[in-house]
Amino acid sequence: MAHKSQAGGIEKNGSLSSILYCKSDLKEGSLQWVKEPLDGQVLLVLSMDNNCSATSFDMELCAEKLKSLGVQVAADQWRRLIQDALLKPEVRQYMFYNSRAFQIAIAVIFYMSLWTNIYSTVQLCSFGRYWEASVLVTLAAVAATVVVILVIDRRQRKINMNTDVRLAAVNEVFIKHSLILGITDALDGPHSILQLWFVHFNPERCLQSLSAHIMDLQRTQESGLRHSLDQLCVVMEATVQPNPGTEEKTLREESPLLSSRVNLNKEPVTCNELLRLVPEGPPEVMAQQLLVIFSGCYVRLLVTGRLPRAVAEGHLENSSMPCLCQFIETTALNTHHSWFMGR
Repeated sequence: MAHKSQAGGIEKNGSLSSILYCKSDLKEGSLQWVKEPLDGQVLLVLSMDNNCSATSFDMELCAEKLKSLGVQVAADQWRRLIQDALLKPEVRQYMFYNSRAFQIAIAVIFYMSLWTNIYSTVQLCSFGRYWEASVLVTLAAVAATVVVILVIDRRQRKINMNTDVRLAAVNEVFIKHSLILGITDALDGPHSILQLWFVHFNPERCLQSLSAHIMDLQRTQESGLRHSLDQLCVVMEATVQPNPGTEEKTLREESPLLSSRVNLNKEPVTCNELLRLVPEGPPEVMAQQLLVIFSGCYVRLLVTGRLPRAVAEGHLENSSMPCLCQFIETTALNTHHSWFMGR
């Protein structure tokens, strides 16, 4: 079965994993590669069924296609990074609960529950016997459900720390080879399909532009820049290492008066720490870190058509979409001017 894609390619679906060939203006079905792909052009897509825990991305097929693209990366390295970022059971479970299929199910359940509760309440009133009351209940439930869907959609346009940022380590490797990755989900009947997108992106011009922008902010709006970067943090659980002298004294004080063969194993003491994703440093280093962190979110919004149109011309040739540095300046650095038009 073949599925059309936004990139103008053909996805050849073999069981649960597939690869999309981006053909630009070539004839449909051609497996030839464009010699010089444009920035923002989808090169390949891996798919897998997230409903079955035994499935995974076809790494062998991916390795062959990366080799044909001239990407010389140690296979064990990027396979391990993708495994750690996306294929752990807890991560796949999170992506299922955050998938489009699950959100549709939640919206349906919310609508039915809300309609039932409002209708039951209206029946207690004198005007509840009229058919107009049922129409008003339906309209109210539909309006509330639409608001919930819009709120969810708005949240989907923001960077996701549990999926997009987890791809930062993978993108740090592939961005050196002009590739960035992003993860999306799609519905195929009752199945939730995860899709890993490989998009061509040369970071040189965006890196230079973003470095210059950060340097300008450091000179003119240092406090605003620091505040924006402080929002980019994750909570890490760290084990508290006690002082050896204090620990020995505590053990003596807590030792039982009577001898016992029972070995009391104490749980390690942990605390939560905030880890800044973009620490202070030279502008070029900070720009490189921002490009790596936001690449996953940028690809996800790009391939799903959720990126707003850019007012000013960016680094994407023949495209009205913003380039990665424009996206970062607007979403992460909160500049006063806007690159995006309202949608």
